[in-house]
Amino acid sequence: MRTATAKTRRVAADKRSSESDDGPRRRLLAVAKKLFYEEGVHVVGIDRLIEEAGVAKASLYTHFGSKDGLVRAYLEEHLQARREHVARVLARYDSPRERLLGMFADAQEALAGTAFRGCRFVNASAEARPEESIGALTEEYRSWLRTLFTDLAEAAGAGDATRLGRQLALLYDGAAVAARLDDDRSGAGLAARSAAEALLDAATGDAPVADQQRGTGR
Repeated sequence: MRTATAKTRRVAADKRSSESDDGPRRRLLAVAKKLFYEEGVHVVGIDRLIEEAGVAKASLYTHFGSKDGLVRAYLEEHLQARREHVARVLARYDSPRERLLGMFADAQEALAGTAFRGCRFVNASAEARPEESIGALTEEYRSWLRTLFTDLAEAAGAGDATRLGRQLALLYDGAAVAARLDDDRSGAGLAARSAAEALLDAATGDAPVADQQRGTGR
C-alpha cells in the first residue's frame, strides 16, 4: 500500500511540475547529463535514472519515448551547448588566425580541468549499437567540427582549407582522447595547440622568421 501511495504521489508531482523549468523532463536530462558522462550511457539503467531524478517511470516514456530517446536528447543538448560555447570563444578574437588557435587554447584549458572525462560523443559511440541514434548524432557533431575548422582555415588563408580543416579536427579530437587516457592531461592540450600552430603556419606560409631562416640554411 505504501509503495502504491508513493507511486501515486510521484505521478501527481510529475503532473504538477511538467510545465515548469524544474519539471520531469528537465530533471531527467540533468541526471542523464551527470550520470551518462561520469559512468556511461549503457552502464546507467532506467531505474537509476528515474530514482535520482525523482520522477515516475512513465515520465521517461512520456517525454523521451525510450532510454534511447533520452540519450538522443542528452547528446542533442550537449551539441547545442558546444555550438554556443564555440561561438563565445570565437567572439573573443579579432583575426582569423587568433580565432583558429583560440579553439585550441580553449581546449587546452578544458582538457586540464578535473571535470574532463573525455568527449561525450566518443564515449557514447564506444558503447553504441547499430540501431541506436548515437551514431547519427556523432556524425552530425563530427561534420559540424570539420566544417568549423575548414571555415576557420579558409578565413586564415590556408591554401587547402579542406585538408587543413580535417587535420585540425583530427588533432582536436585526438587531444581529447589523449587527455582522457594519459596521466599528463595538460600535456595533451599543450601539444595539440603547438601542433595546430605549426600546421597553420605551414598551410599559410606564416612560419616565424627564425624558422624560415633555418629552412634556407641562413
